[in-house]
Amino acid sequence: MAHFKIYQENCADVTVVSNIFIDEYMKDANDAQLKIYLYLLRMMSAGLSTSVSNIADQFNHTEKDVVRALKYWEKNRLLTLEYDDSKNLSGIQLLDFSKKTDKGFKETTCLAPVVKLPAKAEPAGENPDYSKPCYSLDQLKEFKNNEETAQILFVAEQYLGKPLSPSEIKTILFFTDRLGFSEDLIDYLIQYCVDKGKKDFRYIEKVAISWAQEGISTPKQAAKYVVKYDKTVYSVMKALGKSGTPTKAEAGFVSRWIKEYGFTSDIIMEACNRTVMATDKHRFEYADSILTSWHKNQVHNQSDIKVLDEAYAKSKAAGARPQARVSSQYSQFNQFMHTDYDFDALEKEILSN
Repeated sequence: MAHFKIYQENCADVTVVSNIFIDEYMKDANDAQLKIYLYLLRMMSAGLSTSVSNIADQFNHTEKDVVRALKYWEKNRLLTLEYDDSKNLSGIQLLDFSKKTDKGFKETTCLAPVVKLPAKAEPAGENPDYSKPCYSLDQLKEFKNNEETAQILFVAEQYLGKPLSPSEIKTILFFTDRLGFSEDLIDYLIQYCVDKGKKDFRYIEKVAISWAQEGISTPKQAAKYVVKYDKTVYSVMKALGKSGTPTKAEAGFVSRWIKEYGFTSDIIMEACNRTVMATDKHRFEYADSILTSWHKNQVHNQSDIKVLDEAYAKSKAAGARPQARVSSQYSQFNQFMHTDYDFDALEKEILSN
């Protein structure tokens, strides 16, 4: 495997570690990620060359662990990975995270030239591919027999209370190979889903992909994310007068409001309050209609909602149909303000979609 050199000007026999790294980044990184980043700094300071395989040998990690650690630091914007047309690593650029500009971090050093990555590893891009590959039996056998992964398979079986099927083992392989999840994160993922009463691997896979899309790479980050998400879901349930565990469809509504529409909890709660005042049936669908209308009308805060309310009030007070521009902008919102709205008709419309 080819070597790449880490270098900078005025090399000295010391390795300088930023206090910002110690204060802000070290606490969330795992053992492998810390070792590999510090080793990159050390090799750069000394002007020495290395490779993925050499780093793996140095710390008794697998090459996949090394690649995963590099991608972790890339996600955290401490370095960037550059690839050639064959998707081989061709350079690593360390970023000066102590100096930010409007466009991001100031670039400081560059590494060269080419090092081949393990065949299964794939570079991270702006639009990463989260589709599951078709793994061969040989790949599956190699994964099962690997000492590094045997433990996570055993732990998964304990959580699920049964032996893993070949399909389920392939899914866990997908978590490590394509999503770049560490064993600790996979452990937390499966435990989280099982605690929610979800042992179906199709559900577990969807959760894993959603975490990958959010840039989650550690159990700590996952814990913060699920607490925030679950809190919002159950707050919405309570606000709409519903109890029990949210259904998949109900959780899907909340997910769209947060992720796709980008609404904060106060906007969502406002829609829920208006829904409760308007109807006692199909409340999730009704709230979704309000929030969809607000999203189309580019509502970002309470002030934007107030503007819509005032526009409707003026049009109603005038006793005439608003001008075409105003009507086009607010017509969908207005239907949620009418006190004499035909709720039965709305319910039929919702159910027909």
